Amino acid sequence: MADLGVKIQELQLKNPVMLASGTCGFAEEMNDFYDVSQLGGIFLKGTTPRNRDGNLYPRMAETPSGMLNAVGLQNKGIDYFIENIYPRIKEYNTPLIVNVNGSTVEEYIEVTEKVNELEKIPAIELNISCPNVKEGGMAFGVTCPGAEAVTREVRKAYKKTLIVKLSPNVTDVSEIARAVEGQGADSVSLINTFVGMAIDAETRRPLLSTVTGGLSGPAIKPIALRMVWQVAKAVRIPVIGMGGIMNTADAIEFLLAGASAVQVGTALFKDPFIPLQIIKGINEYLEKYKMDSVEQLIGGLQM
Repeated sequence: MADLGVKIQELQLKNPVMLASGTCGFAEEMNDFYDVSQLGGIFLKGTTPRNRDGNLYPRMAETPSGMLNAVGLQNKGIDYFIENIYPRIKEYNTPLIVNVNGSTVEEYIEVTEKVNELEKIPAIELNISCPNVKEGGMAFGVTCPGAEAVTREVRKAYKKTLIVKLSPNVTDVSEIARAVEGQGADSVSLINTFVGMAIDAETRRPLLSTVTGGLSGPAIKPIALRMVWQVAKAVRIPVIGMGGIMNTADAIEFLLAGASAVQVGTALFKDPFIPLQIIKGINEYLEKYKMDSVEQLIGGLQM
């Protein structure tokens, strides 16, 4: 078997296949299907300082080759996570990464400082790209000054691996990536969802209560792949790619484009076992082309 291990700065992964935040709950849901220790890592559901009920229903809609969601970061807050969820999942034998959210820089710091004390959480994903909340979220991620400000302050508060999740809803994602790298980000993950909408022609009403929502799934893959390729060339820190990964070939394309690891998200709604199939498929690909390590794939696009 080839060596599938990769490193995201100090974060050691047994393989490059992880689950995307917002698609796998707090890991327990996936552990009901299979032993999650087989995964490279899990990005837990978005967490905020206090309880959020999320947006009104309906907040999900199927689209051609994808889906729209406007869940709105529904969660019970960081204290509830620490007291009730963390004790149940902390011994899972794979890196668990908290997706940190806030409406202000101070709220991001509040969540970060509490996560920093959790021994079994080796990294956070700083979400400055959520399109489904009215304040904060994506507002920080669409300008360099905003992205720099929140990354700089969170970096001061967090001592372990800091991954910043980038929005595709910008003019130049590479510019934002360089901005957060300059403020101490250890890695960037991209992309989050695109802002989209759907209308019911019969009722003449939007399909989502929020009118617009985040588009994910196979429809966004070509754009996500292009953005990962651009960012991987622009920064020195590791890039984690996502956006429409449904099978082994998709994952390998992101690795070839320069991603050190990938996240699988919307595919889980189709089949929760797809990540395991991708891990197996990457190993078979490496053996087929007589590669000893997945590291030989990363950035291996031939021009």
